[in-house]
Amino acid sequence: MISSLKSELRKKYLKERKAMSLEDVAFLSEKIFKQYLLQFNISENLNIHIFLPISAKNEINTHLWIDYFWKKNINVFIPKMVDDEIISIAYKPDTELALNSWGIWEPVSNIPENVDFDQVITPLLYADKQGNRVGYGKGFYDRFFSSVKDSALKIGVNYFAPDELIQDVDQFDIKLDYLVLPEGILSFFGGPLNSTK
Repeated sequence: MISSLKSELRKKYLKERKAMSLEDVAFLSEKIFKQYLLQFNISENLNIHIFLPISAKNEINTHLWIDYFWKKNINVFIPKMVDDEIISIAYKPDTELALNSWGIWEPVSNIPENVDFDQVITPLLYADKQGNRVGYGKGFYDRFFSSVKDSALKIGVNYFAPDELIQDVDQFDIKLDYLVLPEGILSFFGGPLNSTK
């Protein structure tokens, strides 16, 4: 299998994302959401951290997840950037949001929640078959992952299947536990990869 640098993969998948239509985003987001529901047992009072999508970057429509979680009485938390760190803020239908300097909607509140997450659903541009991820290059989620308990499932969601390895993984990179794709799910808990394909 070929391998590439994060910078190369970032450039490649930003370009592929940019080329997607709104219809592509809606269709593939729905498929990824359905794959997620097939794999994970969702019950009341779970604590789930999830991101709000950046529409301008054609990110996956996570409002599908959030609306579902609210209906199921699941506790939803979303990120807010404070300096170079992500803090996690409780997100309810009446939570006041504002656009930050990156064009990302985030809570106005600065009161972080000190909870044990059951799942952290994370954005990414690419992930390989080892569970290594490429984000936007700021390291926010690696730092955030290091602050949550080990039992929290780190779940990546992505449009693109892993077809090459990430060459420049370093000691600060924290792997995903699962990758949810339109056609299946990969698990990175040792042994062979599991897929719902």
